Amino acid sequence: MEARTIDGLLIDVEGVLHIDGRPIPGAAEALQALAEAGLPYVLLTNTTIRTRRQLGGLLRRLGFPVNDEQIITAAAATADYVRRQYPGESCYLLVEGDLSEEFAGIPLTEGHDARVVVIGGAGDCFTYSRINHVFRLLLGGAAFIAMHRNLTWERQDGTYLDSGAYILGLEAATGVQAQVVGKPSADFFQAGLRLLGVPRDRAAMVGDTIDQDVEPAQRLGMAGILVRTGRFRTREPETGRPDAILDSIADLPAWLGLRPIR
Repeated sequence: MEARTIDGLLIDVEGVLHIDGRPIPGAAEALQALAEAGLPYVLLTNTTIRTRRQLGGLLRRLGFPVNDEQIITAAAATADYVRRQYPGESCYLLVEGDLSEEFAGIPLTEGHDARVVVIGGAGDCFTYSRINHVFRLLLGGAAFIAMHRNLTWERQDGTYLDSGAYILGLEAATGVQAQVVGKPSADFFQAGLRLLGVPRDRAAMVGDTIDQDVEPAQRLGMAGILVRTGRFRTREPETGRPDAILDSIADLPAWLGLRPIR
């Protein structure tokens, strides 16, 4: 796809704009170039350890020109999904980080009365007792919802195991398939497109993985741009056909043919 046909962008956050709070060199300048060119962008992220407000605050402190209304997180989308699909149902929430703001109004419980299980990003809270509690709730008929099913995530000191590995094990042990709300769900990308306000054939997704970012976008008719940062691995291009592969998002303005920032 020619870069000139792209009128708006969906952009991943972790691994594309920053890694564990450390900005990718040139990433903030790249978003500034998009803003100066009047090219709309929406941040579409599987981040679950921060609320949308917290993530927006972090990005602004790192120098990114973004407001909270430009961000769609898997956590916020999952909370909205639970409200729509399971109104008033008690929910067991297993996620690293405090998402009480996003899940306001949803009855949360630590007990055996939960009728909905929601799993977010993994961390130290993923103990045996909590995973086994999820296991028993699912055997008892609770609905199973995953904010995402990422297998790994990046921090400044290396790669960490994420909740996708636990979800795979729980699915195998219970026979219950998780409903995934975040990437690579087509509904999640479509929500990003609605906010972006650009036809899908004139939009592009910028991400650091083939399976979570590039291919889901391409299946919807978008362009898929892969960056060699974050969770990118050298085998990635062998498993898919990105419309472009860039060293980092810092190279995006030049690829789009935008003028350098003054």
